[in-house]
Amino acid sequence: MANSIERLSELLIKGDSKKAALVFFGKNRRFFTEFPSSLGALFVTKDRSWLLVDFRYAEAAKRSAKNCEVISFESMTDELNKLIKENGVSQVYLENETLSLGQANRFAKEFEKVGAEAVMSGELDAVIREIRMIKTPAEVAKIESAQAITDASFSHILPFIKEGMTEIEIALEIEFFMRKNGADGVAFEPIVVAGENSSLCHGVPSNNAVKKGDFITMDFGALLDGYHSDMTRTVAVGSVSDEQKAVYDTVLKAHLAAEAAVKPGIPCCDIDKVARDIIDENYPGAFGHGLGHGVGVEIHEWPRFSKLDSTPCAAGMVVTNEPGIYLAGKYGVRIEDMLLITDNGCRSLTNSPKDLIIL
Repeated sequence: MANSIERLSELLIKGDSKKAALVFFGKNRRFFTEFPSSLGALFVTKDRSWLLVDFRYAEAAKRSAKNCEVISFESMTDELNKLIKENGVSQVYLENETLSLGQANRFAKEFEKVGAEAVMSGELDAVIREIRMIKTPAEVAKIESAQAITDASFSHILPFIKEGMTEIEIALEIEFFMRKNGADGVAFEPIVVAGENSSLCHGVPSNNAVKKGDFITMDFGALLDGYHSDMTRTVAVGSVSDEQKAVYDTVLKAHLAAEAAVKPGIPCCDIDKVARDIIDENYPGAFGHGLGHGVGVEIHEWPRFSKLDSTPCAAGMVVTNEPGIYLAGKYGVRIEDMLLITDNGCRSLTNSPKDLIIL
């Protein structure tokens, strides 16, 4: 089976010795080489690839970077121009979505000096997206390992939560537990919002104290070996009203229906619609974001369970399923799992319980 760099060459360069690709964005470099660095570039031709790094990373890259040769540079553009000349390259594809305009213009001007054109057509971005959307078994294993830490954190935090505790205290305990139990870091800043704040779907933890009758929404994930996890659970403190229970049950119904609808070939927008129709029946306008997003070396990747994304579901995709209801000034509920799409449906990578927990 071709590695990711070979697939990039096959899909974009297609055996043309005059063409090359320059991968500059750090997350993409890490994806292709499995080597993290704050600066560098991956240069790919029809049958060879080079990772360019400065002195800070040279020794480590030579030890651990995969599927490429390593070049230590003093001037990145000088080394790139040397590779362009030595390999007879006349077109270099650049990333459009992640390069700044200034960076793109600088590369274009430098490449002109050796008779090469910088191609900013978006083709490289499309190929990278196609490759990254389908996770390999090794990638899935890394995501599952990150999620195992996240599930353990959820189990840990439930008995920790007490009335009078602040959102910030809960968020810090979640982060501390994940780091103490093997995470390289957090996948993103944890969201912990209680009571009226739980209607803020991306609220920031505050000194708001938890009280009886509150919903607490906790959205968090671990970062491990370059890969992210992502889950959300909403729990209650002390008791809930009939109205709160109805809202929770509706979100859970939408969540389970969307999961049941996932199959290869089904457009992502159709999965979003399954959940959205259930919520809109009784809570129109209360579910204002997309149903889910891809997860991998970035916390938000392709594809998306969204009314705006018609990408067909395919085996190997890892996408979140996170319907929610947000009642401004009252409370909110969200339930989120990560789904691995399989040959005949999907499998949840999240193992925490989804039924309403009342602490």
